Amino acid sequence: MPSESSDPIPPMPAEEYIPLVVREFGRLKRLADRAVAQMPADALFEKTGDGDNSVAVILKHVGGNLRSRWTDFLTSDGEKPGRSRDAEFIILAGDSRESLLAGWESGWAALFGALAPLTPADLSRTVVVRGEPITVLQAINRQLTHYAYHVGQIVYLAKHFAGAKWRSLSIPVGESDKFNAAPKKYIEPA
Repeated sequence: MPSESSDPIPPMPAEEYIPLVVREFGRLKRLADRAVAQMPADALFEKTGDGDNSVAVILKHVGGNLRSRWTDFLTSDGEKPGRSRDAEFIILAGDSRESLLAGWESGWAALFGALAPLTPADLSRTVVVRGEPITVLQAINRQLTHYAYHVGQIVYLAKHFAGAKWRSLSIPVGESDKFNAAPKKYIEPA
């Protein structure tokens, strides 16, 4: 029997964390991409009510955040001087579906480019976000939860606007038993 001071769950080796978090960021991006692909073209800029964000605004904000946080990730403050966070919540005349998706893609490219060279030793390094020193591990986790929050919003809105044409992005209601019998068939369906 383990003593009270021993941890019954062995710690995960740090070597496994970076590939894990890269996979989770990729999963979030694919989830959002698949949701946006199901939206009617004219719905990207639609809001469900006053004060709500459209998917276009969320794409613009997350793209801006990604570029700010992950460009020169280890060497400069994650809140870049040229970023205008407030402007990310305003759709301008030049904000087209194409330009917003290009900003979204360039942001994700910055994230994956920043994570690729990291080693387990980097996780304890200090980076700065808005003048606050935090570890690389804290910065990664903070952004993972931030993006998951916004991806959930995108999926919710996309499902709303797709209506009856919506195709489930996970296990469809009523198909849990099928999934449990053959789980690989439902992982990230096309």
